[in-house]
Amino acid sequence: MADSLTRPQPPAGGTPSVLVIGGGASGNAVTVLLRRAGIAVDLVEAKPDWNATTGSGITLQGNALRVLRELGVWEKVEASGFAFGSLGVTAPDGTVLFVAEDIQTGGEDLPATLGMQRPQLQQILIDAVHASGARVLLGTTAEVLEQDADGVSVRFSDGREGRYDLVIAADGLNSATRAAIGITDKPEPTGMAIWRIAAPRPESVTRTDLAYGGPAYIAGYCPTSENTIYAYVVEACRDRASIDPATYADEMRHLAQAYGGVWPEITEHITDPKKVNYTWFDRLLIEGSWHRGRVVLIGDAAHCCPPTLAQGAAMSLEDASVLAELLTSGRDWDDELFQGYYERRIPRVRTVVEASVQIGQWQLDGVRDADMAGLVARTMDFLKERP
Repeated sequence: MADSLTRPQPPAGGTPSVLVIGGGASGNAVTVLLRRAGIAVDLVEAKPDWNATTGSGITLQGNALRVLRELGVWEKVEASGFAFGSLGVTAPDGTVLFVAEDIQTGGEDLPATLGMQRPQLQQILIDAVHASGARVLLGTTAEVLEQDADGVSVRFSDGREGRYDLVIAADGLNSATRAAIGITDKPEPTGMAIWRIAAPRPESVTRTDLAYGGPAYIAGYCPTSENTIYAYVVEACRDRASIDPATYADEMRHLAQAYGGVWPEITEHITDPKKVNYTWFDRLLIEGSWHRGRVVLIGDAAHCCPPTLAQGAAMSLEDASVLAELLTSGRDWDDELFQGYYERRIPRVRTVVEASVQIGQWQLDGVRDADMAGLVARTMDFLKERP
């Protein structure tokens, strides 16, 4: 008999148990919120290091910061990151064409935007999960899920078994759980790819600046602390198998060298290929519902989009907040509740996905008179409403 991972199934009306699969932003957030309500939560994460050292930087807009405040980690995030309230658009030579004030999607009491190092955010969330008292298993995956009317029986990769009232799939873009419950949607490339690196912050960099044109579609950077930024260049996607990872720094530096302003200072630090990340932009939006029985999807497992609006993490964090709110409302955990979660989230997420993809498509198509600023403003105004 395999060891049991979870607590015994509670009697009717007792404390429910939840399995969260995936320890990224949405999985960590929903774990903290459910534990706060006294729900028993096990979190399993495939990566043994819990992704604590992965990634260069992340841009968090106000609606993401609002959820981080709900989690009780805003003060740590604020201290670790770099807040700002405007966006600059430059010519490839670095000439500033205009500066736009960012819309405060999280309310007037939060910054419009905050950049931070992605590993710093992950560590803050990891600490919050540990403090919540959730049970965590790293280097572990859920291999088999068998549902009935009362819950889900799970067999894990280490041979252990568990029984849960609900499984929350937060296992990302290529979610194995999504496929296991019969949802066949898969992410689709949009045609763009991005090179990213963390670098020291030039003293003059106090906001995100974006250069459109030149050898890349976009060259940009975001301050992530008093001492750091992450920089990126966006180009048409190439066959990843044809690019030797040992040449990643050379590839990114070649593109970045065409840009002026502070880019020469940034380019000096694009030397180590192991510190350069190359990924394609993908699109995913599951329509109809985000659950099957007692397994429900959140975050990138249900939707993803290019980072052209910097709203990916915000949408995932909002999913966690909304789902936790519904699960702790005293209502039955049934199809009506899970469908209500989807219906509450889908207009907001669809707006972000479609706008993010459209911005990239205009660039791919060479549309010069696109109303990009108008689309961004309309989307951000919409996001000022609470999810």
